[in-house]
Amino acid sequence: MAEVPFDQLDGHIWMNGEFVPWKDAKVHVLTHGLHYASAVFEGERAYGGEIFKLTEHTERLHESADILGFKIPYSVGEIDAACMELLHKQGFADAYVRPIAWRGSEMMGVSAQKNRINLAIAIWQWPSYFDPEQRMKGIRLDLAAYRRPDPRTAPSKSKAAGLYMICTLSKHAAEAKGYADALMLDWRGRVAEATGANVFFVKDGVIHTPTPDCFLDGITRRTVIELAGKRGYEVVERTIMPEEMEGFEQCFLTGTAAEVTPVSEVGPYSFEVGDITRTLMDDYTATVYPARAAAAE
Repeated sequence: MAEVPFDQLDGHIWMNGEFVPWKDAKVHVLTHGLHYASAVFEGERAYGGEIFKLTEHTERLHESADILGFKIPYSVGEIDAACMELLHKQGFADAYVRPIAWRGSEMMGVSAQKNRINLAIAIWQWPSYFDPEQRMKGIRLDLAAYRRPDPRTAPSKSKAAGLYMICTLSKHAAEAKGYADALMLDWRGRVAEATGANVFFVKDGVIHTPTPDCFLDGITRRTVIELAGKRGYEVVERTIMPEEMEGFEQCFLTGTAAEVTPVSEVGPYSFEVGDITRTLMDDYTATVYPARAAAAE
């Protein structure tokens, strides 16, 4: 699939209330969302024919749009139903789900008060965000040159397309040096997140993770914190400085695409793929695949 351009895949895309043949789901080149990044999106995964935490994702999509100053013309319930109907139409049980809302092409300029708000949903099969073999050994992260911005300079609580520009630049730079991804600091020089996932560390049986005050408090992040609590692990959300990584024993990423992914290196710092990381990987799988977990008992 990786060799087929994404605009040439088979199936349908839900677009503004209709199922459109995949290759016909197009927008004009003079679209505000393309030129000025006035777009918000979600990343979701379906497991066994069910989209994990679908409503929570859809609610966040609406919240992101509100932050960017526009209203999506479909309710949470309507979007949820469209996602499930499209999943069944595509014939997938396990898949990646991408809703996106954007300002259209009625006005072209920084101001776009009269532009139509469009919504599309695409679903495709995307097994693993990182190379599976590399993932089980722990992926390697570079330290990114770009930093997550001050919330006073960007709408950091929105899953907005424009906020990912520096993530693409950072990931490309990391890959050019042989790394799988990059860890980003925030504008203050504190540990923030990877380019598309939240980060956790383990020391002496305690889990530490940065306070999400300038980046998304991910849905997978919150799920893993809840799973850790059920296991009796202490989770501390706090400021983490980069030099503290020298003393951490384990590190892992969380995100819809990344799921729970062990990290073996961040720049000069090394980590083991330890028991806590492996336990949370297993617990997350059991959570998103409850039927599979029950069958294994």
